[in-house]
Amino acid sequence: MSSSSAQSIPPGKIILTYDDYCAIPNDCNRYEVLEGELNVTPAPSIKHQILSGNLFTTLSRYINERALGRLLYAPVDLILERTSVLQPDLLFVSSARQNIITERAVEGAPDLVIEILSPSTSRIDHTTKAQIYAKHGVRHYWLFDPDQRNVEAYELVGDHYQLAVKAENDDAFNPSLFPGLSISLGDLWS
Repeated sequence: MSSSSAQSIPPGKIILTYDDYCAIPNDCNRYEVLEGELNVTPAPSIKHQILSGNLFTTLSRYINERALGRLLYAPVDLILERTSVLQPDLLFVSSARQNIITERAVEGAPDLVIEILSPSTSRIDHTTKAQIYAKHGVRHYWLFDPDQRNVEAYELVGDHYQLAVKAENDDAFNPSLFPGLSISLGDLWS
């Protein structure tokens, strides 16, 4: 075989981009590209979806009544860089930053990202995604755990997240991002 007709595989790790992500067929799985690596998760559980719907209803009412911005829910692409395309469960973009919402995706750091944990995503949501969101300047990051019935609200301090509020079971959750908002967690779980 001559060297001109030989094919080779380039050395190193394959880095995926937004274009590669767009070429993935729709097979009902949830795909994300986390710093160039493909991450696949199954469809969310019923508990997850109930929590997501209840949380969206509660937050959107508060946000819309005050014209604070736009709350979006999955599936929506969040493009933080060519090699980081995520699909958070919910995200909020303030009115002052609406220019990052484009026809194809949210392109830039939203003010808030909310992830709802499941056994298959908990580690990634606590580590990899948290690092990516912090690196790109997402100021608020909330993690809801429907199995443990708790929420952890983190705020960006420098280049990392610091726990600002933790609430559980039927506690009231009072996030600093939305002054005056008090969410009874018991209303979200079922």
